[in-house]
Amino acid sequence: MAKTKKQFTAIYKKAGGWYLGWIEEIPGVNSQGKTLREVKNNLKEALTLIIETNKALLSKDEPSGKRIREVLSVSV
Repeated sequence: MAKTKKQFTAIYKKAGGWYLGWIEEIPGVNSQGKTLREVKNNLKEALTLIIETNKALLSKDEPSGKRIREVLSVSV
């Protein structure tokens, strides 16, 4: 299956000696790093792992023939 590129909004904040980062659209996807570059890399990895895990968990729930899957676009 071909991978599609999606865009998300990353938010970064300096807190003491750390940078914190999170994805605005997906609660629970967050990370930290000593540098801005490190937190960006960590956040990309966290987001990728969450998306892959969610897909794997959902595919185990029931046979794919019982689901409808489509791309949903919204403007906010």
